[in-house]
Amino acid sequence: MNHRSNPIECSPSPQPSPGKGLRPGNRFIEFTQEEVEQSITDRFELQVAKYADQIAVKTKDQALTYDALNKMANRTARAILAQGGEGNEPVALLLEQSGAATAAVLGVLKACRIYVPLDPSYPRPRLTAILEDSQASLILTDSRNLSLAKELASGGPALLKVDELDVSLSAENLGLSISPDAVAAIFYTSGSTGQPKGVMQSHRSVLHRVMIDTDNFHICPDDRLSLLSSPIYSVSLRNLFGALLNGAALCPFNIEEEGLANLADWLIQEKITIYFSVPTVFRHFTDSLVGGEHFSMLRLIYLAGEAATKRDVELYKKHFSPDCILVNSLASNEAGIIRQYFIDKETEIEGTIVPAGYEVDGKEILVLNDAGQEVGCNEVGEIAVKSRYLSPGYWRKPELTSAAFLPDPEGGDRRVYLTGDLGRMLPDGCLIHLGRNDTQVKIRGIKIEVSEIEMALLEHPAVKEAVVLARQDQLGDKCLVAYVVPARHPAATINALRRALAERLPDYMVPSAFVFLDALPVTPNGKVDRVALPAPGRARPELEVGFMAARTRVEDTLAGFWAEALGLDQVGIHDDFFELGGHSLLAIEVISRINDAFNVNLSLGSLYETPTVAELAITVITVMQGQAE
Repeated sequence: MNHRSNPIECSPSPQPSPGKGLRPGNRFIEFTQEEVEQSITDRFELQVAKYADQIAVKTKDQALTYDALNKMANRTARAILAQGGEGNEPVALLLEQSGAATAAVLGVLKACRIYVPLDPSYPRPRLTAILEDSQASLILTDSRNLSLAKELASGGPALLKVDELDVSLSAENLGLSISPDAVAAIFYTSGSTGQPKGVMQSHRSVLHRVMIDTDNFHICPDDRLSLLSSPIYSVSLRNLFGALLNGAALCPFNIEEEGLANLADWLIQEKITIYFSVPTVFRHFTDSLVGGEHFSMLRLIYLAGEAATKRDVELYKKHFSPDCILVNSLASNEAGIIRQYFIDKETEIEGTIVPAGYEVDGKEILVLNDAGQEVGCNEVGEIAVKSRYLSPGYWRKPELTSAAFLPDPEGGDRRVYLTGDLGRMLPDGCLIHLGRNDTQVKIRGIKIEVSEIEMALLEHPAVKEAVVLARQDQLGDKCLVAYVVPARHPAATINALRRALAERLPDYMVPSAFVFLDALPVTPNGKVDRVALPAPGRARPELEVGFMAARTRVEDTLAGFWAEALGLDQVGIHDDFFELGGHSLLAIEVISRINDAFNVNLSLGSLYETPTVAELAITVITVMQGQAE
């Protein structure tokens, strides 16, 4: 960690030290290397013994102490064990953010099982594919998601409702022995074969992540950590266990239900000390700020999951206090935390790239050429991670695992993970991340294989050829663009292609824009020339409904908000927001602007229920009239 104080090429000012910005009276205790060699639940139960009456999970509906959360988890574990099984089996979790969901995760681990989170918003075929691949024999769900769980189970996995556990079950610790090598979780990501692939996490790999963040951020029982992401993503490991394995409070906030416009007030009211999100969410959040907010308790902002930009740093400097530190991190499901870069108000970023940063404990970084040999400083190569704290690999995919995880040439228990990311190392040891070297991209922090989307498009009978790229939108965020050569004329409509993809893929994998071409451009050797593919432009896409201009002031204002958010020249009053390429974050932004402009309080669901300008205008007018009466 001794590199952190050195000046680097991209940032002339010294880096702030890890732990800077702590409030007086903090109770930080170092997370030692020895503590990594245990199970997650052993570490959690130690926190329960120390901080039994302290808040562990705080949602808008309930506050659970460490003692209450532990008892709920123990009952869940015993209910799981009562279902039978041989141990260390996958258990699927079909739950949203809640205290019960947190207890369910811990209960699965206490029962020596592997938790596999499922997102209820995913298309049925994808959920089914995950269940089949994981071979989960049990689904934990609740009353809210019971209908979907029954549909997915259909005579296969058993069901267990965590909100209706047998109250007679013992709430005492089970005391089962769990090895640090045991698999704790499987997180499914996009797969190049067209099917999602499961990345395993061991107890040891999770605890090592927590150790790095604990020691570098001085996480302690005085902290309150935000949880903005869905528990299905591996980034939730940082917040979930960063809090619960340190006696701190975990504070979930559902952005889609509560809205970005309310996030600032929530951070202040809940006295959040550590904020975590992907840069895209951070950008949308800070764009909603008016400038008078005072985040007096917020001491650290942690961005990871996708590339941070110089603009992100400028937004941090503009809106947050001088003793709040910004941390940019490079991480992956397979390698955990790879690098961290600490930024304060004096740090200057030259160019647009924010450095990935300096070494973290237990992770040696190599930059390799095509022959697998290390390159020199400032030379570009593939980033590889050598460590004993990597993921065990891909669930039930030994060939894929052996291709990505190599044995250490020097022997020992370390392995080398080939990330597929490009980078270069500066002379002082700072790593610069330069993007992917393959067809993987990250959209809103989620890793995606564009080949999976391409395969889904090519299965449509109206598509002859298809290529998908990630491009920057007008806000600098990454968005997916599909280039399609029709198999027949007239071509399939954008609406039809969207519907076909939405039946198979999560919403974040459905392209924001579609461009129809007579032929894909090719290079002299016959490969698709992705560089030559045209940008989508600002023209309104051809939809199944014709264009109709606004007829009233409210419609005109709404259409203007939509056009600005979507980067289009015009929007018709019967155009569907999501058919135009809108997604949840843009929807949150639009609803926030509508509420401010018309002094109303529409929920995000209003846009999903009435997704055209004409429909939403009626809703706005109705609410305004109701307020006037």
